[in-house]
Amino acid sequence: MRILLHGINYWPELTGVGKYTGEMAEWLAIRGHEVRVVTAPPYYPAWRIRADYPAWKYSVEEGQIRVYRCPLFVPEQPSALSRVAHLFSFMLSSLPVMLKQIVWRPDVVVTIEPSFFSTLNTLLTAKLSRAARWLHIQDFEIDAAFDMGFLHEGGGIAKIAYKLERFIMQRFDRVSTVSPKMVTQVEQKGVEHQKVMLFPNWVDITVVHPLERTSALRSKLALGAGKVVLLYSGNMGMKQGLELLPVLAQWFAPDPRVHFIFCGDGALRPQLEQAVAGLSNVTMLPLQPASSLNDLLNAADIHLLPQRADAADLVMPSKLTGMLASGRPVIATAAKGTQVATAIEGSGYAVEPGDMAGLIEAVSKLVGSATLRRELGVNARIHAVEHLGKDRVLERFEQQLRDVTGRR
Repeated sequence: MRILLHGINYWPELTGVGKYTGEMAEWLAIRGHEVRVVTAPPYYPAWRIRADYPAWKYSVEEGQIRVYRCPLFVPEQPSALSRVAHLFSFMLSSLPVMLKQIVWRPDVVVTIEPSFFSTLNTLLTAKLSRAARWLHIQDFEIDAAFDMGFLHEGGGIAKIAYKLERFIMQRFDRVSTVSPKMVTQVEQKGVEHQKVMLFPNWVDITVVHPLERTSALRSKLALGAGKVVLLYSGNMGMKQGLELLPVLAQWFAPDPRVHFIFCGDGALRPQLEQAVAGLSNVTMLPLQPASSLNDLLNAADIHLLPQRADAADLVMPSKLTGMLASGRPVIATAAKGTQVATAIEGSGYAVEPGDMAGLIEAVSKLVGSATLRRELGVNARIHAVEHLGKDRVLERFEQQLRDVTGRR
């Protein structure tokens, strides 16, 4: 098949959507498919374009996968208005590149949300090239914008936005998303049941796995066997509810057993650094290279997954797959019944967002019992192997691609 992928995030971004889109493209190319990608230069989660990529020039990367990089505006301080400008800039800059692919005659055009703006380019390109149209939703961008206060719910703007979303989603031959609850939301937005597919994020269980030795990072930081390490790793942005982390670190500061590692980058990293300044039980680390991912995850005894309450059912944290595959228990802030709470059932604890006492209690339980940590960690690994293995997930996706292109 000739597969055209369209999305604002792509490898070599190390976290979030870019990581998964890059791995998907590589896997499909290895399977013998012709793959092209129309994307932007890497900028996430730091919200600044990498120095070795041009921000305002088009470029093409040749290889097993042909990657087109399109100019992108990245705001220094993301706000509601600047985020819209950011997404709109990619829609405009990528349009001529997408239309150029018509002569290549792709069999299917896949767009990744975010950004929902990209769907317009996908639909036009697919129509003119007579290709199948596929929308894959990592985040419900419009819902999140309203729920997190970037846009105000109610009134004419909300009605127009939701009607436009419904109209566009119904134009696709297939709509996939990453969790069962999000599948239900897609259907509630008016997409026919037979068009909707569960396509969860995955983990390469041969790359991320429990280590039999001590993590090299842990040794480097002189965190011996007597320490219980709690790790948060990933994007440091508004959706993550990071304000809980300094409070938690402060609470456990008198306990010599407990140490925190906060690893990542994002718009809120400076505030987090300031909040934990002076705490000897906290280590701040930059994003680690992909080659160090397994070692990083194995440095933890407990993984922390803070989430804002208003984002709990709108996004499925991409970092969760690696946490589970590493064979470590997870403590998440998620209400009972949400997709995050369901995903970690039997592998950790879900605490109601805002329940600081409950969060402290969950941490205390796991800090105090190596046996409990081990039991929950084994469950986490089993869940990852049985349900989130990379090959198993992507083989189902590949079959659906064949199905949707065959029907056309």
